[in-house]
Amino acid sequence: MSETKIMLGNEAIARGAYEAGVKVSSAYPGTPSTEISENIVKYPEIYAEWAPNEKVAMEVAIGASISGVRAMASMKMVGVNVASDPLYTVSYIGANGGLVLAAADDPGLYSSQNEQDSRCVARVAQVPVLEPSDSQEAKDFTKLAFEYSEKYDTPVMIRTTTRLAHSQGPVTLEERQEIPDKPYERCAAKNVMMPANAKGRHIHVENRLKQMAEDACAFSINKAVYKDTSVGFITSGIPYTYVAEAMPNASVLKLGLVHPLPRKLIEEFASKVDKLYIFEELEPLIEEQVKSWGIDCIGKELFTLQGEYSANMIRERVLGIKLETAAPAQVPARPPILCPGCPHRSTFSVLKKLNIHGAGDIGCYTLGAVPPLNVIDTTVCMGASISTLHGMEKAKGKEYIKNWVALIGDSTFLHTGVNSLMNMVYNQSTGTVLILDNSTTGMTGHQDHAATGKMLNGKETKAVSLYHLCKAIGVEHVYEVDAFDIEALEMLVKREVARDEVSVLIVCAPCALLKSQATKTKCTAVPEKCKKCGMCLIPGCPALTKNEDGTVKIDDTMCNGCGLCMKRCKFDAIERVE
Repeated sequence: MSETKIMLGNEAIARGAYEAGVKVSSAYPGTPSTEISENIVKYPEIYAEWAPNEKVAMEVAIGASISGVRAMASMKMVGVNVASDPLYTVSYIGANGGLVLAAADDPGLYSSQNEQDSRCVARVAQVPVLEPSDSQEAKDFTKLAFEYSEKYDTPVMIRTTTRLAHSQGPVTLEERQEIPDKPYERCAAKNVMMPANAKGRHIHVENRLKQMAEDACAFSINKAVYKDTSVGFITSGIPYTYVAEAMPNASVLKLGLVHPLPRKLIEEFASKVDKLYIFEELEPLIEEQVKSWGIDCIGKELFTLQGEYSANMIRERVLGIKLETAAPAQVPARPPILCPGCPHRSTFSVLKKLNIHGAGDIGCYTLGAVPPLNVIDTTVCMGASISTLHGMEKAKGKEYIKNWVALIGDSTFLHTGVNSLMNMVYNQSTGTVLILDNSTTGMTGHQDHAATGKMLNGKETKAVSLYHLCKAIGVEHVYEVDAFDIEALEMLVKREVARDEVSVLIVCAPCALLKSQATKTKCTAVPEKCKKCGMCLIPGCPALTKNEDGTVKIDDTMCNGCGLCMKRCKFDAIERVE
């Protein structure tokens, strides 16, 4: 008897991989994709790992596929950029064992630096894309993706968004398919992509997409439902649920395969409705192709290119219903801040005191860009902080960056920071790099990485030494310092930014939210000693506020006893207690 469970979209994708007989999974954590791997690892039949970055994860999955087993790589949409080099080429190679890339987009920018649409990457890479609209489809489409991969000799992308990844829905569970390993046959013409071989494989890619587009007209995941034919919608994924809610009587062509598009099916649907809307979040991928075929339709001229869609958007812009919205609640603004006890706050407080600018990176420490710290000046992408500092030095000279540092986390350094640091050494740069080592991949939910000494399954492994890695690259001046030893940190920063060579400070203290960091002490204010100077308030710890008389008080429900405020107080007005 089948069992039905309520599952996150990401959890359902993991279940689909399990039921499809997947044997290898590799990923780098990134919201909104992280929970895929965190659920896959629960199935002992699948080898699951965290890779140092998405390119490596994709290549691991490719290797497993070539050897003859079903394999998957998972990542968020900006990670697809990192993985695009192998992705574009494996499109030519194809698949032996089924090969699937789970790519999670972030319309609305809940946790990303852009609103990239991974469908566009897949289209240019000539990779088919399946887009589920609920948790059940997330599981079913994942299984189907492996079937298509092997049938059409292609990698396949499963594209989700934040709303699907983190929404829950009922999923009917099925047994795991035990797929026999496919034999590996040595074939340089297929697997070795040098120019002469790639020319032939390009023809294969074009032919398979043409064949798939024709076959897709009969795919069960592409469904045309005719009701009121005065209005028709072509849609896919989560936007389909908004159409179904706002206009349940409209005719709808729901696409499960969004690349390549089933042209004949679309032309047939368009011919049967009076007015056709294309309802898709982010880029007009479907709309532009449909219009290029001479089909009259309405899309982005009515619906936005930015952010998430909703049922109300259809009610307002298609039905012309003016919705009454309640006045927003009058609540105080709560901008994102670093947690109480965060070691990054201690580091930033030192940099702020020294009036140091920070070339920043992706991670919790981006919050150092906002008041009251105002230290981070730039944020581009993973690993960019070190390269940005190097570019400044080469553009403006050594003296220009005497009040700059590059800031990067431990996980991000291993992701793409190592090559950037190597580049600084190789090209005789000057600059100081701070590796903020909080012993985890913090912003995505505390995943392990190559320097923590634990694998995705919790098994202990050899931990990469950041100190020795920097030394091996050729950095002569490498120092480890406690993030909360603000006197030592200040001394090191002053000395190293004045140096005419590359230097690295590994600023160490575990993330305050790690389970191993149980609070043993707290800080408490001594009002009678307080001089109301406000020095303890400068780092902006949310546990500290002012009394009406100007003295400081500490909320012991928030304080975790890091002692940063106590170290900044010169009058012993803050004490640490059990």
